[in-house]
Formats: sequence, structure tokens, C-alpha cells
Amino acid sequence: MSDEEVEQVEEQYEEEEEAPEEEEKPRPKLTAPKIPEGEKVDFDDIQKKRQNKDLMELQALIDSHFEARKKEEEELVALKERIEKRRAERAEQQRIRAEKERERQNRLAEEKARREEEDAKRRAEDDLKKKKALSSMGANYSSYLAKADQKRGKKQTAREMKKKILAERRKPLNIDHLSEDKLRDKAKELWETLHQLETDKFEYGEKLKRQKYDITTLRSRIDQAQKHSKKAGTPAKGKVGGRWK
Repeated sequence: MSDEEVEQVEEQYEEEEEAPEEEEKPRPKLTAPKIPEGEKVDFDDIQKKRQNKDLMELQALIDSHFEARKKEEEELVALKERIEKRRAERAEQQRIRAEKERERQNRLAEEKARREEEDAKRRAEDDLKKKKALSSMGANYSSYLAKADQKRGKKQTAREMKKKILAERRKPLNIDHLSEDKLRDKAKELWETLHQLETDKFEYGEKLKRQKYDITTLRSRIDQAQKHSKKAGTPAKGKVGGRWK
């Protein structure tokens, strides 16, 4: 640092020491506001006004609460009225439906009774007609019954004869005591018997066919002969007395 700079620093330091100290500014003092003389503050009035205000607010809340409660009660009453009305309508509908069902059941019962009466009347008429027909038949009906009994007797006799013939042809085998060779012989014998029965069945069938054919042929010839005989016996048409006869 040069001498000139040192001198400048010293001079500046001396000037700072010689400068007078600044005086401190006084701070303002806070004091309560002075109430003008002759006027008094009525704290009771302020308290009363505040209570009146709170009371009014409370009364407003109470009024709004009661209005809401009244509205809810009105809605509840209206709901109950709607429920009662709907219940009455449903009861009326059920009554009408039950009455219609009762009328339908009565109609069905009357129709059923009428049909039963008509059926009974028709059966009585049919029975009367049958009795009249049977009484008019008389002896013919008795002869018819006799013929029917006779036919049943014939059928029974033919059935019994068939059973008897089958019982005669159907002989017991008795093969429990036979040896193997005898069983073979028995099987061969049964086979030959079965073959013979089939042969007889075929021959009887052919014989029956020939008999039916012969009967049909003879019947046809008889019919033709009867036709020719009728034609031969019928007089020819001719002119007799100026007229064709």
C-alpha cells in the first residue's frame, strides 16, 4: 500500500471519530382512549341487545325447525293416505276378482250338472231303445243266443281236440339217463321227425291250395252254367199281334 493511501485511510478514521452521535428519537406512548366527560357506557344495554339478537336467531332456528317438521308431517300424512288408498283399491280389486272367480265356478258347476243330466237322459233313452229292440226280437234273439252258445261250444271243442292231438304228439324226452352216443341218436331222431313234420306241413299247404283252386274253378263253372241256363230258358222277344213282345 502506498503512503497516500495510508494517509487517506487515517483521515477517514479521524473524521468518523469527530462526527457527533445522532440523538435517539423518542418512542410514542400508548394510552387508552379517553371517554368524553358527560357520556356513560351502558354495558347492560349492550348485553341486552346481544341477548335479544341471540334470542331472535334462536327463534328463527326454532321456527325453521318447526316448519321443516310440519312439512315432514304433512308428507307423512300424505304418504299414509296414499298407502290407505292403494290398500283400499287392492282390496276392491281382490273382491271383484274373487266374485268373478265365484261366478265362473258356479257356471262350471251348472254346466257340469247340465251335461250329467243330459248324459243320464241319453243313457236312459238308449236303454229304453235297447229294451224295445230286445223285446221285439223275441224268439229270434233267443235263437241267436243259442247259436252263439253253439259256436262257442264248437270253438271250445276244436280247441280241446287240438290240445289233445298236441299232447299225443308231444312226447317226453327222458334224456337224463342217456349216454353221449344215445343222445346223438336221439337228436338225429328228433331232427328227422322235425323234417318230416315240415314236409307234411308243406304238402298239406299245397293240398289246401289245390283244393281252394278246385273249389274256385268249380264255383266259376257253376256260375257260368247257371247263366247259360237262364239265358236258354228266357223266351226270345218277337212280334205278336202286331206288337213287339
